[in-house]
Amino acid sequence: RLGIRIARHLKRLERVILGYLEVCDGPEEESRLGILETLQCVIEHAWPRMPCRLPTLLKALLKMIWDVHTDQGSTPEPVKAALLQGATDCLILLDRCSEGQVKVLLEGVYSSCEENRVRECIRRVRENT
Repeated sequence: RLGIRIARHLKRLERVILGYLEVCDGPEEESRLGILETLQCVIEHAWPRMPCRLPTLLKALLKMIWDVHTDQGSTPEPVKAALLQGATDCLILLDRCSEGQVKVLLEGVYSSCEENRVRECIRRVRENT
């Protein structure tokens, strides 16, 4: 609802987003799914301010992708797939607003990662133009 005016609140909002991405909130993962949607909207509206936040957001999204992949809990597969898709969409948006920096940073991760599900997320980001 705030549009570009969200840029005024980015510092606080970033802390909230990072906090929600870190914490598993049960089998349905409603909070994480909601915060990924929020992050997508924030990136779309405040895209000029995203390159300086790239390292922090990239690290948090990759950590969340890894956590979802390694989760042995009661989270159903469709929910895991939705989380991975949401994180991938955020990475693609970040890559677009940072003029390809995400693809460059993910090169080393892709070559050293052996987990197919994580590699698939990174591959989608790398192939998106």
